[in-house]
Amino acid sequence: MGDVVVLDVRPEREFRAGHIAGARSVPVEKLDALVGELPKRREVVAYCRGPYCVYADDAVRLLRSRGLKARRLDVGFPEWRREGRPIEIAS
Repeated sequence: MGDVVVLDVRPEREFRAGHIAGARSVPVEKLDALVGELPKRREVVAYCRGPYCVYADDAVRLLRSRGLKARRLDVGFPEWRREGRPIEIAS
């Protein structure tokens, strides 16, 4: 994931319970305040609870409006975990 910044835009308690390895927790309601800290030259990939979760859509819309290259992950954390992909649990 070195070429992209992966954002978990779910509430922080959900992030702490488990998230995609290497993802950064930025709950969608805090994203506006933190968007200036994101690198402009890297793609940002946002994910949330699943393919129908609007948090990722809202995040991508905000990021693009601020000039960042952004997209949503096709799956959410539950699907990622079910597929056996790398996850982390916050301590």
